[in-house]
Amino acid sequence: MSAEHLVNLSYERRANAWYDIFSQASNGGNFTYVAENESGEIVGFANGGAERTGDPIYKGELTAIYIRQSYQRKEIGKYLVQAVAQRLRRSGIKSMLVWVLADNPACQFCAVLGGKQVREQELEIGEKSLIEVAYPSFVTLAIVKFRCLAAFRFRPFAKFDLPK
Repeated sequence: MSAEHLVNLSYERRANAWYDIFSQASNGGNFTYVAENESGEIVGFANGGAERTGDPIYKGELTAIYIRQSYQRKEIGKYLVQAVAQRLRRSGIKSMLVWVLADNPACQFCAVLGGKQVREQELEIGEKSLIEVAYPSFVTLAIVKFRCLAAFRFRPFAKFDLPK
């Protein structure tokens, strides 16, 4: 992303944009799951719903996933992906993909979960043209069992999570 674009991103604007996304998640069939630590702090989230580009094969999409850096590499991302996949399955959606910027380290996370790049498209952010790649998450929505993370709780996002 261009330096100018990054400078123009303010914490408050980004926070407000995410609050809007979370509070409107149920519109259009989207949903959000959060991961909490033992103190009840939200340390990560994943958003999912219907695939947005009209892809003929992949009907569901993992639209966003974020894990606070100090909580990464604790398998929280796997659990959040699993929660999104299971919710899509319950909705009758049996395939899912995730779009990731090609130079994003998250591509490695997708590969670890078994994803192989299936699509590529150009994306404009600010005044910079970037390449975005799609991974099937994670071929089909077979339910994968991960070892239990006793210190974390995973639940759907709720309105009470929004600041007043």
